[in-house]
Amino acid sequence: MCVAMTDFLAKAYPVLAANLPKAAFASLPTPVSATQFELATGQYTVQVKHDDQSHPVYGGNKIRKLEYIFQRAVDRNAKRVATFGSVGSNHALATAIIAKQLGLGCTCFLTHQKRTPNIAATLNMHVELGTEIVRYGGSVNRLEVCRRYLQNRHVWVIPLGGSCWLGAVGFVNAGLELGAQIDAGEAQLPERIYIANGTMGSSAGLSLGLALAGLPTEVHAVRVASNPFVTPVALQRLMQKTVVLLNRLDKSFPADLVERTRLRWRDDFFAGGYATVDDATRHAVEVAHEKLGLALETTYTGKAMAAMLHDMQADDYDAGSYLFWNTYNSRPLAVAADRPASPQNIPAEFMRYFD
Repeated sequence: MCVAMTDFLAKAYPVLAANLPKAAFASLPTPVSATQFELATGQYTVQVKHDDQSHPVYGGNKIRKLEYIFQRAVDRNAKRVATFGSVGSNHALATAIIAKQLGLGCTCFLTHQKRTPNIAATLNMHVELGTEIVRYGGSVNRLEVCRRYLQNRHVWVIPLGGSCWLGAVGFVNAGLELGAQIDAGEAQLPERIYIANGTMGSSAGLSLGLALAGLPTEVHAVRVASNPFVTPVALQRLMQKTVVLLNRLDKSFPADLVERTRLRWRDDFFAGGYATVDDATRHAVEVAHEKLGLALETTYTGKAMAAMLHDMQADDYDAGSYLFWNTYNSRPLAVAADRPASPQNIPAEFMRYFD
């Protein structure tokens, strides 16, 4: 049996589906693969959930969140969306790509970050899309900037990382999707799932979705962000808010779902900061490439992979089934990383990332 549905949440809760529609542009369900590989400490098998293939143009975990968020923007007659992120933000780029496909304008408020290899190509892709890029953060007067670019423009504002209760719903559906794949024999029941934990929406929604599917799987949310609002308490609040609002839309949705979740917050592979890299992260990216055929990066997925590899080689590892949730886009961008002939819509301060 092959799982072909894309909206398991709607199937399970039709009243909720009627009250909470989504724009179905994601390529779902994303596949699950299993690979056996050898390390110095022994032979291991790991499953991978390929959310890197969640969209034909640009994959990654943001696509699931944006299905619900963009539908809300369209329902509110927005002419433009706006969001926030760092200069190399996968979320900001995914938002710009989907906005272009849906015929909406897109404004991205971007801040500086530590240099990573993907930033130049990301900026060039924004040029191709015609994204309105606005320098944000630092000494910039944020209130003044927001007034200038948001007032009287029919803008729907999307939070950092797409992480709000509405975005988390996309990963509630993802948890049910994995449950259906397990039932269909397309995946084994994992004892643990490892996922990069940035703005927390993916971890929150996935934990709820797995609990809703009745799976005993423990989610290891590997912290990668240095935002002061990214805390275990905030994650619990996001889960609780998501459940409260889903229950409000459909009274049959379980109000006690948060209590059923199995979630472990992991700070031990943070490496000291956002986009900061250590030896464990570099090694994990290398192993993922050589042994699993995955192209990861060092800001998000490399840290989640480092946590999983560490645990698999620990003395207390019991050969349980582990699954790595790949949240990083694997679709090639249709641009080069070369410095553009002219800045066009790239703020002058961001041209440094081409040097």
